[in-house]
Formats: sequence, C-alpha cells, structure tokens
Amino acid sequence: MVRNEARRTSLLDAAIDVLAEEGARGLTYRAIDAKARVPAGTASNYFANRDELMSNVMTRVHDRLMPSDESVAQSLAMPRDRSLTVKFMHDIIKRADADKACYLAMMELRLEATRRPEIRQALTSTIAENIEANVAFNEESKLPGDRMTVVSLYFAMTGLIYERLTLPDVVATMDLDELVEVMVDRAIG
Repeated sequence: MVRNEARRTSLLDAAIDVLAEEGARGLTYRAIDAKARVPAGTASNYFANRDELMSNVMTRVHDRLMPSDESVAQSLAMPRDRSLTVKFMHDIIKRADADKACYLAMMELRLEATRRPEIRQALTSTIAENIEANVAFNEESKLPGDRMTVVSLYFAMTGLIYERLTLPDVVATMDLDELVEVMVDRAIG
C-alpha cells in the first residue's frame, strides 16, 4: 500500500494533540482518527502498533520543535556572545509557547517511558542525541560556554518550560527576561 505522507503527518499531529489533551491512556487509534477527522481505522493502517506509533510521535515532536534553518542562520549573523545565547534561550521559550501541545506530548512520552522500557530506551537515545547535537552546535558556532554550559541550560530550560506549561502561576510573577539572563549568566560562569 502506498502511504500518503501528508496524511501520515496529519495523523502524527493528531496523536500529539491527543497526548497533550488526554494523556497516554487516551492515545488510541480511534482518538487519533477522530482528532484528524479521518475514517475510523486510518491510523491503524499507518502504525502497526503502539510502540511504532509512539516512536513516530517522538520523531514528529522533535521535528516540530526544531528551529528553522533560516531562524538559526539569522541568529548566527549576530555577535557570538552571551546575548546570542540569551536570544537562543528566548527562542526556545517562544517555540514552546507557540506549540504547547508538543511539549505536553513530550511530557506524556516521558511519563510513559517510566513504565515502558522500549519507550524509555528510544526516548533516552533521542534526548541524548539532542543534547550532543546542542553541544556540537555550541562548539561549532563558537558560542560562549562549554559542554556543561549547554547541559545546564538544557535542564534549566526544560524545567522552566514544563513549569510554565503545568503550573504557570508559579512563574507568573517572575520577570522571564531576567530569569533567562540569570540562568545564562550562571551557566556560562
């Protein structure tokens, strides 16, 4: 059977929305089909089982959250200093705000990984590769800081984003610009 890539992407986007709205327990083929507004049974024609679906959702989340090449190129035209690192951190927050469903879906995938070793292994590999890619990007771009700077900022930004998504009132009274600048300053040292 020839697969329609646009429909496959639409199904994955629907799966992300279902994960964000209903959690992992609500992620069924029927729920995906309904969210994507396709005939019943469509999702099961594209993804043979839950593990395959979850793996593809992880990849799609990653793709949706990546900055565009154009955006990165524009940023890299700026001086390679602390202010550029701050800008990159703000860009991450902007992408999270623009696509909250992806971050919520990723949280659900992480929770599912605590119960399912095959998902844990795949997600661990994906996240570890992302961290290594960020370290390499920082080095190749000659941005300030070393490996620990990148790792520290990764964990700080992940925590900040998840806090803003799940308990926004905790950080609502804080100055986000100041918080990001302090995180960068302390990570760079």
